[in-house]
Order: sequence, then C-alpha cells, then structure tokens
Amino acid sequence: MNNPRTRNFVLYGVIAVLLLAIFIGVSNSRSRPEEIQFNTLVNRIHEGEVAAISVVGDEMTIDFVDGERARTNKASEATAQEQLLNFGVAPEEIGAIDWEFHQPSSLPGIGFGLLTAFLPILLIVGFIFFMFRQAQGSNNQAMSFGRSKARMFNGDHPTVTFDDVAGAEEAKYELREVVEFLKEPEKFIQLGARIPKGVLLVGSPGTGKTLLSKAVAGEAGVPFFSISGSEFVEMFVGVGASRVRDLFEQAKRHSPCIIFVDEIDAVGRHRGAGLGGSHDEREQTLNQILVEMDGFDTDTNVIVLAATNRPDILDPALMRPGRFDRRVVIDRPDMRGRERILKVHTRGKPLASDVDLSVLAKATPGFVGADIENMVNEAAILAARKNKKTISDADFQEAIERVVMGPERRSRVIGEAERRVTAYHEAGHAVVGHLMPHGDPVRKVTIIPRGISGGSTLFLPDEHSLMTRSRMMTQIIVLLAGRAAEEIVLDEVTTGASSDLERVTKLARSMVQRFGMSDKLGPMMFGQKEEMVFLGREISEQRDYSESVAEEIDVEVRSIVRHAYEEAHRIINENRDKLEAVAQRLLEVETIDAEEFAAIMDGIFEPDAASKDDERPTSVSKRHEMPQETQPDDGNDKTPPIGAAPSPA
Repeated sequence: MNNPRTRNFVLYGVIAVLLLAIFIGVSNSRSRPEEIQFNTLVNRIHEGEVAAISVVGDEMTIDFVDGERARTNKASEATAQEQLLNFGVAPEEIGAIDWEFHQPSSLPGIGFGLLTAFLPILLIVGFIFFMFRQAQGSNNQAMSFGRSKARMFNGDHPTVTFDDVAGAEEAKYELREVVEFLKEPEKFIQLGARIPKGVLLVGSPGTGKTLLSKAVAGEAGVPFFSISGSEFVEMFVGVGASRVRDLFEQAKRHSPCIIFVDEIDAVGRHRGAGLGGSHDEREQTLNQILVEMDGFDTDTNVIVLAATNRPDILDPALMRPGRFDRRVVIDRPDMRGRERILKVHTRGKPLASDVDLSVLAKATPGFVGADIENMVNEAAILAARKNKKTISDADFQEAIERVVMGPERRSRVIGEAERRVTAYHEAGHAVVGHLMPHGDPVRKVTIIPRGISGGSTLFLPDEHSLMTRSRMMTQIIVLLAGRAAEEIVLDEVTTGASSDLERVTKLARSMVQRFGMSDKLGPMMFGQKEEMVFLGREISEQRDYSESVAEEIDVEVRSIVRHAYEEAHRIINENRDKLEAVAQRLLEVETIDAEEFAAIMDGIFEPDAASKDDERPTSVSKRHEMPQETQPDDGNDKTPPIGAAPSPA
C-alpha cells in the first residue's frame, strides 16, 4: 500500500462499488411493484381481475388482467394456495390463475441487505479516507517545499575521472589537491594546512567546468551533490535559505563529500545591484550560503565547488578567503589541448587512415570541449549517412564547417551574374590572405552557401596569445580584399561586404581606442565601458574624452581603413592573373582545397587534368539573404571564415 498507484486504485475501486450499490438500490426501488393487503388480493380474485401469481419465498407478485402489478406477503407458513382457500377462495378460482413458483436465493438478498444497511457508513468512511489522503499529500508537499533539490551521486562507481578530461591540465593540477584532501585529510591537518573551503571554476560555456567537478568526485570516490543556482530561488521568501540549510545538513551527514553548485551567479550576484536595487529572496539565499560556507570546520571534509562564466558579477563576500578562496580558470584550449580533447572523444570510434588529429586541432581555433564533442559526433553522423565503416578526414572537415557555419544549402538557384560576383569576392580574400606577409595559410575556398553564409574562405591560423599591430592590419586588409576585388574586376560594389565592413570598423576602432596603436593619439585608452551587474551586459560607454579627441579618433579609424583598402587594391592589381585563375576555378568546381589553391598560386595547376579526376558535385546555389562574417577581435571565440557571398540590401 506504500505505492501511490496502488492506493489510488483501491480508493477508486471502493468509490466505484459504492456508486454501483447506490445505482442498484435506486433501480430496485423504482422497479418494485406497489404492495397491497392480502384481503385486497382475495377480493380481486373473486372479481376475476387476477391473471397470474408468482411466488418467491414469502413474497407473492400479482399480475392483474388490466396489466397492473402488485405484491404482497403470505400471512402464515402455509402455501399461498392453502392461504387463499382458508380466506374463502374457491378451488375453481385458484385454478383459473396462472401460478409460478421459484426457489428463493438467500445469499444475494442478504448481501444486498447488508450493503444497503452499511452503505451510509461506507460512504462516510470513504469520504474521510479520501480527505485524509489529500491532506496528507498537501502536507508532504508543504513540508518538502523547503528541502534541497540537489541530486546525489554515489562515488563508489565513478563514471568520470581525470582521464576523461583533456585540454585543462592546469585546472586538473589544482583540483588534484582537493582529491588528495578528500582521500587523506590527515596529511594536511598534521602540517596545520587548511584546504580551500570553496573552489570556483571560471570559464566560458562548454569548457568543461561541470565535467571537471564530476571528475573530482570520481577520483575521490565520495558522494557528489549537484544543484543549479536557480534551484534555490523561489517566489516565496525564505525557501531558498531553507534549501541551503537542508543541502549542507545532508552534505555533513555524508561527509566526506562534494557540493557542486552550477551557475552560481544566479544566486550569488552582487547584493544591492540591479534595476530594483535588491531582491529579498535571492539575497537571503546568498546570506545563508555565506554563513554555511564560513561555518565549515576542517573535520567536516565537505568541499564546495561552483561554476560560473561571470565571476565579475559575484558578491565580494562570496569571493573572500574562507569561502571561495581559490579560483580555477578553465580557458579555451590551445592547439595541443584540442588535440588531447580529440583523442578523448574519438576513443573507440573507427577512424580512417587519412585522419590526422593534429591537423584537425589546428583547423578548429577557438573550439571548446563541447564544440569538439559536437564536431566529432557530426562527423560520425555524416559517415553513417554515407554507409561508411570508418570516419574519414573529409567527414571531419565537413563537420567543422557545419559546426561553424551550418549545413550546405545547395538548393538555392541564382543568376550567373551574382555567382560571378561571389567567386571574385572569395578569390579576393584568398589571394590577398595568401600573399600577405603575416597572412594565414588558406585551407578552403568555396562559393557554396552554408548556413547564413553565401560563400567563405577558410584559413589555418596560427594561434597567438598577443595580437601585433601588423597582424591586425593584415586582418583588415584581407577583410577588405573581397570588396576591392569586386570594385576592380566588376567596376561595381555590392552589399556582400557589409559584414566585412562591420568587422573592419570594429577592429580599427579597437586599435585606436583600446590598444593604443595610433601614432597620432599615442598609447592611451579612450572610453570606459559600463555594464549593469544585475543585467550582466554592457549597456553603454562612458566617454572620458572631449569632442575634439572624438573627432581625432574618427579620423584615425578612417585613416587605418583607407590605408588597408588601398593596400588591398595594390595587391590585387599586381596579382590580377592569380585572382582570375582562382575565380574561374571557383566558377567551375565551386570549392577549392588547400593543395589546389597552392598549385594555382604557384602557377603549376593543370585545370584539364584536375577536372577529369574531380568528382565533386556541382551546386546551383550561390546566395543567402545575409552573409555570415562575425569575428571577435580578441580571438576567444571560434574563428569563422572570411568572406561571404553578396546579398541584396
């Protein structure tokens, strides 16, 4: 009966039986004929009005000639006919009646009588039972409203260890101390060392913060409590604080253990900030977290791990020593880190002999662990779609482009004129990027639309933690090369370079205002960005410079862009033959890989021989309404391709 489904089934069964009994009782009461006296029956027999009599036990049912029906009971133990003879009914009159005799069924009568007698009692008991269960359920919900919603995972059978985490070696080294403390706390206590009570994992989305916390629990072999910061906060004031208390009480009962709070910025934002000034429930919850964390003793063996991608908006009291006194930054992986992550995610997958993980790692700048996992999964799906037994390098290259830009769109049909514009636009990016001293190697050039991009030029960039002025100028020149090629070859410009111009303007303005790369204005930073802590986004820029300086900034930005555009013009004019060769090849096959592009630029490409061996499908799709050309100037996000097909305004 502890199963709620069983209890409900029994309850509904009792209610159904009661309703059936009521229905039978009402039906029987309505169908039973009217009762008459025995003397009345005798008189009507004398008058010849009785047609038939049915006798069941002591009850007689009389059917009259006019269709009427009545009933009466025998007056003594004698039979019905004997009683009628005693009351003066002649034998001839008795013989004229159609008689039926039936044996009485005592059990149904007794059951129905008992059911009828106890029906009110059963109804009352059932109603009380139903109300009691409803009240008990409501009481349980009310009592559990302030309990923690954390999910507990037992550490006896770990599913994630440090071997499953790659690309974050420094973070794993920092967290190994936490594992050692959970395994051997005496080692630290004997030396008077105090393990950090809280460890804050900071990193961009998808870098593996949650995975690292699970690995810590798996390595230590201890219980793991997982909860999101938003699960503390409710519309009722005080519920979040109650859940915090319940969570830490559970953790102390299961110590040594780990509490992991994901997205702690949902409850740990700076107090008193925001549009409304405060939020009582969130601040009470935060206060309770502060008290619980600061009240830990070294012998409780409970460690709090938290993850966020916005450490700048957390309350200072939460970040002080004694609470989250250690901050572990999980940055985007570099090329070696991405190669290690690829080895983890390709483990157990059949790879073709042409797959080189180091090349794939170099072709995925800015990818985090989640992006790489998605890319490997997409490659496996593409290989399965083609009924292949192994995953080839072509599948991985296609998967990279799908992750960055989206799937190919080969169904769009446009005119040859716009197709030609697209080819020269992408050829301009590729040729200038190849010839620039600080340019990156070209990996692929295509005029096939993909996602919201109408065409793209992909490079293999060398990763740099610091961007030089010459490299930023190279980026600007390469971005402007598509528009320059359109203007030189077609004597016309289109809207296809709109996002190129947007990126160029942001880069040039950042060089002047943020990085001090202007010879005229000098090494200064102009403008302070403002953001609302509660909103977590930049809303304005505080101008700490005069109008005359603002005018000089505009002049410098315009000068940088103009110089880059002139340089792009010069390179294209000096290498017009190479631009024509690349554009014509794009019009023929739509996609050029790195080897073919290098052969064209070196002048050793044989188009006839290549065309015979080329089995790539030709697409009639060349355009999308909006080009995709967004690239941050800090290099922290996935680097999208340069260039896009023209699109109408």
